[in-house]
Amino acid sequence: MSYTDTKQKQEERSVQELNFQFNDMLNTEHPELILKEAQPFLDLMMEYQCALMEVETKLKVLNEEFASKYQRNPFESIKSRIKEPLSIINKMKRKSFPLSVESMEKNLFDIAGIRVICSFCDDIYAIAELLTKQDDIILVEVKDYIKNPKPNGYRSLHLILDIPIFLSSGKKHMKVEVQFRTIAMDFWASLEHKVKYKKDVEHPEDIVAELKECADVISAMDCRMQEIRNKIEGNI
Repeated sequence: MSYTDTKQKQEERSVQELNFQFNDMLNTEHPELILKEAQPFLDLMMEYQCALMEVETKLKVLNEEFASKYQRNPFESIKSRIKEPLSIINKMKRKSFPLSVESMEKNLFDIAGIRVICSFCDDIYAIAELLTKQDDIILVEVKDYIKNPKPNGYRSLHLILDIPIFLSSGKKHMKVEVQFRTIAMDFWASLEHKVKYKKDVEHPEDIVAELKECADVISAMDCRMQEIRNKIEGNI
C-alpha cells in the first residue's frame, strides 16, 4: 500500500470517527448541552461574517467612487469566505495553539478572508492605500508577495486588517485578511492550487520549474498591460 493510500484511509477513518462521536453526542440524554457548547463558536463565526460585510461595503464604496470620478472600476470582483471549521482546527493543531474559541480569535488572522481581483497592479496599491487610510481601520500586517514573490512564483498583496463591528452588546474589533491580485495572478494561483495537490506526479521538480516560469510570464504580462494603459491615459 502506498503512502498516499495509507494517508487517505487514515483521513477517511478520522472523518468516520468524528461522525460517530457527533452522533453519540446527539444521542446523549441532554444533546442540548452539546449545542450550548457550540454556541460560542457559532457566535464568533457570525461576528467574522459581520466583519466581512463591513470590509466589502468599504471596498464597494471605493469602487463606486472610482466609477463616478474616473469612469472605470478599479477591481473586477470581490470574493469572501469564512474558513471551514475543520481547516481552522487543523491549522491550530499545526501551530500548536490551544483548541478553544478564545485561542482561535487571538491567534488566527485569516478566519475571515476577502480576495479582491484587480485589472492592474497600480490599482491594487491605490485601493489598498485608500482602504487602510480610513480612520476606523487598523493595519495589522502587510505581506507584499507582488514586490517579493514567493519562491514558487506566487504573487499577491496580503493585508491583515483590524476592523470594528457594532453589535447590540457594543463595538468589537475583528481581524480580516484581504488579498489583492490581478486577474492574471489569480488565474495562476487558482491553477497552481489545483495541480500541486495531484498525487504521484513524476518529476515534480520539473512541474515546479514550469509553474515558476508561467508565473514570471504572467508577471511580465501584467507589467506590459500596465504600460499600455499608461500610454492610453497619457494621450487622453
